[in-house]
This record gives sequence, structure tokens and C-alpha cells, in this order.
Amino acid sequence: MCYPVTCKNCGKTTWGGCGQHIASVKAQVPASQWCTCTEEEKKQAKGGGFFRSLFS
Repeated sequence: MCYPVTCKNCGKTTWGGCGQHIASVKAQVPASQWCTCTEEEKKQAKGGGFFRSLFS
């Protein structure tokens, strides 16, 4: 099941979960509050971590 989460890059709402229920999450959020970041921007916002630095 999908659920709303806050984008670490822009602070707007995006989704987490399985990916099969994104439409139901989007239906709960005004369009102006929905994250429009690309996947690349989201990956960069995650930053590094100990394990990421080992395997990149």
C-alpha cells in the first residue's frame, strides 16, 4: 500500500510504498503541494550514508 511522504529535496508531498496506489495518494493532495522533483534530484537529496559511500 502506498502512503504520503515528504520529499527531502523540495518539502512537498510524494509517495512511499509499493507503487501500485500512487493515484490514491495523489487524490488526497492538492496539485500545488505535489512534488515534481525528478528521480535524480530525489537521489541527490538523500545524500550519502556510510553504506552508500562504500558501494558507490
